[in-house]
Amino acid sequence: MTALFSLDRLLTRHIAAGSLTLVGPDAGVRRFGRGAPEVTIEIKDRNLAQKLMLAPDIALGEAYMDGSFTVASGDVYDFFDRCFANFGRGYGHWLWRAGAMARRLQKRLGRSNSLSAAPDEIRSHYDLSDELYSLFLDSERQYSCAYYLTQEDTLERAQEQKLAHLAAKLMLRRGQRVLDIGCGWGGLALYLARVADVEVTGLTLSQAQCDHARRRAREAGLDNRVRFVLRDYREETACYDRIISVGMFEHVGYGRYCEFFGKLRDLLVDDGVALMDTTGSAAGPGAGSPWIEKYIFPGGHVPALSEIASAIERAGLFATDIEILRLHYAETLRMWRRRFKNNWSRVAEIYDDRFCRMWDFYLASCEAGFRHSGLVDFHIQLAKRIDAAPLTRDYMYRSI
Repeated sequence: MTALFSLDRLLTRHIAAGSLTLVGPDAGVRRFGRGAPEVTIEIKDRNLAQKLMLAPDIALGEAYMDGSFTVASGDVYDFFDRCFANFGRGYGHWLWRAGAMARRLQKRLGRSNSLSAAPDEIRSHYDLSDELYSLFLDSERQYSCAYYLTQEDTLERAQEQKLAHLAAKLMLRRGQRVLDIGCGWGGLALYLARVADVEVTGLTLSQAQCDHARRRAREAGLDNRVRFVLRDYREETACYDRIISVGMFEHVGYGRYCEFFGKLRDLLVDDGVALMDTTGSAAGPGAGSPWIEKYIFPGGHVPALSEIASAIERAGLFATDIEILRLHYAETLRMWRRRFKNNWSRVAEIYDDRFCRMWDFYLASCEAGFRHSGLVDFHIQLAKRIDAAPLTRDYMYRSI
């Protein structure tokens, strides 16, 4: 009863925009806030209230996966939308803030993403069923933030615009050597080779991604200019004119940022240019979601710009351009989730309904986070020489 009372007080204090109706385990009904939008949730486990007060992120995600927490009116995104809109960027209750501080300290003391641990951390997510990703990503399998010129852009169009935007920032010249760190399924590497006639080496720790990318290179007749290697970036020794990394920095590991940028510096020729695209926090350094780290991205961490910038400075690199994409990832996630839900029955055949609920929770919570909680996407251009990039950024938009 004490936990239920505390949860009731917390929701009464914070839910003001829109309304949230809670149906308790004993069929009791409580309504918080007023007006639209309206969301109704149901808690079927008597012990869930206590778990929510102690560790809300883990408890809520696991309850949704197991079916002991459901959304009766609206869907799970609507629930997150109301919560994020009302609670804002903070961690709310003092217990939640204390938990976040403890997780952050643990990350400072720990050293995730070691050379031995990194392959398992990556493969746990990226070596899932090959068909799974084809069911919700675009045809190029771009599993990163798209670039929307308008909200009417299709996912395919927005991802094509992202590829063009990244290529423009690299200022590619024919015959240059390009390194793609964390190359995914190879779409970006193949695009760069096709449009700029460059040689690309793609690195990944996922065997499934590497096999898929090599097959695509052969089918496209580009395997003479694009090669994909199963290798950690820390083991790379060649030098490159251009280096790009998209959606990989989140996996580098908290406490290894200086190591990453130091290696980037060593692999880049003197007048070279590097480009990093990463999810980031505009709300400052945080502890991240323990549920996401446990079930979706083991060892992952969403960096703040302040954490990135200090590591860049210590590595002796120049940040020659920084662009912050704000709602682009929210739109990307909205499209991914729509496609995922449209293919729910097929995903359930590959895995099961619990897996579907887990991914629904992941995609919905991330979309809401990008709309309300300060999550953004950073494009950071880097160089060893201050004159490696033009004086103005006009060149970035000529090919979009």
